Amino acid sequence: MTCATAPAHWAPQARLPHPVMRFLRVRLERALEEPAARLHLVWPMVLGSPRLREVHPEGMPLEILLREGGRTLAALGCHDPERAWREALEAFPDTADRAPGGWLPHRLWEPLAEPVSLRCGVMLLALTGQPLDDRYRLAASATLFNTALFHEAHDALEPLWNEAAGETRDGLQGLILMTAGFFHQQVANGPGMLALWPEAQELLESLEGILKTPWGRIGFEGALQAMNQRLAWLRDQEPGTDQAPLWTLPRPEWEWLP
Repeated sequence: MTCATAPAHWAPQARLPHPVMRFLRVRLERALEEPAARLHLVWPMVLGSPRLREVHPEGMPLEILLREGGRTLAALGCHDPERAWREALEAFPDTADRAPGGWLPHRLWEPLAEPVSLRCGVMLLALTGQPLDDRYRLAASATLFNTALFHEAHDALEPLWNEAAGETRDGLQGLILMTAGFFHQQVANGPGMLALWPEAQELLESLEGILKTPWGRIGFEGALQAMNQRLAWLRDQEPGTDQAPLWTLPRPEWEWLP
């Protein structure tokens, strides 16, 4: 997958609070374990939509919520938004709070409703159109990486790393470290990049740009070059140097190959 336009999250990011990260992580984990659970990402995306929140500041009427969510659900093969909404509230009570006008984002994530909505939408897009078999998680990890959801790509890869052995396990570890380093770039953590990327280099450079796994292959040659360029730049800088030049270097991408 190659994005001609930089994705929305390819930019410096503020660290999300741990409860909000957990809110996102548990939904992603469920969706990676069971593709049908992707439906649960629809509701935070809709409830946190800036456009809809502006129109319905006192809460979104259920009719509107089901109509807006139903459009995305239908694309995922779900044609019963009312049932999907009930199941989402049962599975994840922190999805929404009742309000005089209908439903609002749950108080846990309401202060960050807009970035949560965007992140859920991007995750949902990344998980859509993937092969719904044992290749699903690896293919999704590549798309998550390419949309600059590096924390989520890391989480997608970790169970595969736990299951793998030998060169495959080492290669997955290298990709996980690469991914974590690019997350550190987003939050301007130079020491984090310097701590992770040398080991990623060591694990990946002998693989000639392609990691072969039982779930498909990941082509990472361009991403490795992008990582190496950043690592070389960081090693030449004094602590505390402005990291803005890192964003002018080539953007990393992976290619998932069946």
